[in-house]
Amino acid sequence: MPVGRAGTMDREMVDRLRVEADPEEYERLLALARRDTAAARDALAAELTAPARPLWARELAACTLGRAGDPRAFETLVFLLNHREPARCAAAARALLRLGDPRTARAAAALATNELRTSYALHPVRLLAALRAPQSAPTLIRVLDRLLAGPVHHWQVARACVDGLGALGDARARLVLLAAREREELRAAADEALCRL
Repeated sequence: MPVGRAGTMDREMVDRLRVEADPEEYERLLALARRDTAAARDALAAELTAPARPLWARELAACTLGRAGDPRAFETLVFLLNHREPARCAAAARALLRLGDPRTARAAAALATNELRTSYALHPVRLLAALRAPQSAPTLIRVLDRLLAGPVHHWQVARACVDGLGALGDARARLVLLAAREREELRAAADEALCRL
């Protein structure tokens, strides 16, 4: 998957990083990201392990490599998928989906089920639904069941689980979706998901 072809750059990420980056360094890395050469990808991969590199530079390098199918981006993308800034999580999720690494579903499931990081689980949950991996439905069922067992403070994550289970159409989700119907905030989405099973 060539990095330089139209449509392969994440425009939303590129525009966001331009604001926080050093202009000269930004233009240098962006030029590398637009090239479809092994040397450019090697230079971007070096950004991922070089000491004291700013987060924006690592994100640009990792997302570009991920969208090019380069497995060297995997660890950095998983780190970004669990970042406190939603925009970084979203960019990492898009790149991981394009990367197609077989480890992605397991990593996303681990992030989604980490009870200490539920606030950051939205994009791992959405990524699991998009991946349609064997662990996608069981993980979303588990996360939604845990959220419904207590006072649901993370409605956005719960809603993403409901939507994801509907998209997956897995009949094993029926019971947890019926339970989600009991929550007013989730009722409409749960009804729609149940219709799709």
